[in-house]
Amino acid sequence: MTLTDQDDPPGPRAPRRVRALLPDLAPWHSSRDFRLLWTAGLVTAFGSFLTMVALPLQIKELTGSAAAVGAIGAVELVPLIVFGLYGGALADAVDRRRLILLTEAGLGLLAALLLVNSLLPDPMLWPLYVVAALASALTGLQRPAIDAVVARIVPHGQLTAAAALNSLRWQLSAIAGPSLAGVVVAYAGLPLAYGLDLLTFAVSGLLALRLTAAPPAHDAEPPSLRAIGEGARYAWRRKELLGTYAVDMAAMFFAFPNAIFPFLADDLDAPWALGLMYAAGSVGSVVVSATSGWTSRVHRHGRMVVAGAAVWGLAMAAAGGLSNVWLVLLCLAVAGGGDMVSGLFRATLWNQTIPERLRGRLAGIELLSYATGPQLGQVRAGTMAGWVGVRASVWSGGLACVASVGLLALALPRLMSYDARTDEHARQAREAREARELRPATG
Repeated sequence: MTLTDQDDPPGPRAPRRVRALLPDLAPWHSSRDFRLLWTAGLVTAFGSFLTMVALPLQIKELTGSAAAVGAIGAVELVPLIVFGLYGGALADAVDRRRLILLTEAGLGLLAALLLVNSLLPDPMLWPLYVVAALASALTGLQRPAIDAVVARIVPHGQLTAAAALNSLRWQLSAIAGPSLAGVVVAYAGLPLAYGLDLLTFAVSGLLALRLTAAPPAHDAEPPSLRAIGEGARYAWRRKELLGTYAVDMAAMFFAFPNAIFPFLADDLDAPWALGLMYAAGSVGSVVVSATSGWTSRVHRHGRMVVAGAAVWGLAMAAAGGLSNVWLVLLCLAVAGGGDMVSGLFRATLWNQTIPERLRGRLAGIELLSYATGPQLGQVRAGTMAGWVGVRASVWSGGLACVASVGLLALALPRLMSYDARTDEHARQAREAREARELRPATG
């Protein structure tokens, strides 16, 4: 007779329940390449946050203009979109490990240029914009390759856990990175910040150098507009896949009010809470990532994508309607948790169903939605705030998010009916992965 959970005595059950909530570390234990990629990403993220704080500060010191600082976003957006789409096609046509290494080296070179410029007696302004644009282009080339390689190095059944661990890494960096960067810049100066960023690229490059080669398929198509179009047509045919992009775009467009947080803090008579507002979403995301053991047992990924986006919108609507700053911060944290739930299951659905030969191109399309949604959302939030007021802009955007996500769920029934256990695309991807793993053993 076997002992079931119901037969357990009260004492031993609690640890099991706790373990069920903790992050699933299976990808970390089973894949050497995942450990290398995860660690390299952590190192790079901290360095990138140093430059993310230092670069706007240097432009502010050189110009004293808020518009000049804001122009960084303008010079970064177009290269990210263009090279993100091209990088997706490139990731399907070349060795992804080599592409990651070359772009990492390029980003390190740009960090070195920032360091040299900061050490000049009179640092120049124009190289800062050039470096920002080039770094955005290299990021657009690199990210599809990184996203696409995860499904190759992590077992099929562990992809949700891998997404949770990657998200946890990013959110921890997003909380600790800017804080560390602020201290370094304030007390040690810009050159040290750029120098440390350069050092992190050297470390992450050495880690990436140890990754296993990830060559393309023998019949891979060279990067071209035709290849990009093939990826777009595939996404359009897969309505459940298309739904994940659309839900994310709607959530970010209607309910991403970060640009008006300074005004919201003033409206709540709590300017001291501005930093907490920016951090609250990441805190909520970390809580979900750190208790994500349950996610590997979920199979209706499309429903969770919609549910997470709806929670994001509802929490943002509540944040706009409340006048107590602590409750607002709580709502922002809940919103971050909802966004993380949606993001985890978006990543799982993509990684478990997209064919290997198209992973890079679909990652490029995902980067397009990831890059444009928040940018357009901040424009919407700022414009609405000018028309109807700050808090009305926040709560109306949250409600519009919920409504639009609900309409998308109704319009795309395949998203809601998706089940990883029975979906044909998931089965084909799983069988293809198993065939690749058996091939070396059978010769």
